[in-house]
Amino acid sequence: MFRKLSYIFLILLMTNCVVKKKTTYGKERKVTVEASAEKEIPKETDSNRPKRITLKADGIINTALTFSGVKYKYGGTTRKGMDCSGLLYVAFKEHHVAIPRVSYVMANEGKRIKIKNVTKGDLLFFKTTKKGKRINHVGLVVAVKGNDIKFIHATSSRGVIVSSLREGYWNYAFVKATRVL
Repeated sequence: MFRKLSYIFLILLMTNCVVKKKTTYGKERKVTVEASAEKEIPKETDSNRPKRITLKADGIINTALTFSGVKYKYGGTTRKGMDCSGLLYVAFKEHHVAIPRVSYVMANEGKRIKIKNVTKGDLLFFKTTKKGKRINHVGLVVAVKGNDIKFIHATSSRGVIVSSLREGYWNYAFVKATRVL
């Protein structure tokens, strides 16, 4: 009986922002995301993006980076522990940008953009469970260098870290990108 309760508790604990390590060292996969029916946003780089938006994005990114190494805590929004959506909620709030607190609701905000148009300050959304039907993880783009997109997020195993979308696990779990700034 105790064993069954332990399993149920573990399953409930890992329902949001769950990150399972999947290694695909020998495989390289390209992101394939269907275009949305919405109007496509032209490719935007830091050089042709309005300066005020670039400065705001840089500020939000710097705030998020101050939480690097903070351990994961489901529902957390402090230095004692935080989850993926809590990290972004706090970073955006610090710069007076209101976004929802939960990743799957956050995914409905802003404009959907193609992965090739992603720039600093954009949000990346993921489904990290096989049977999950909705988005349960979010990251903030901190740098784009060629085809390499770096993003900050909170993982249940390693806390707040910067990862690359080229990593096999994140590449497979990727769902969409949005622009809120």
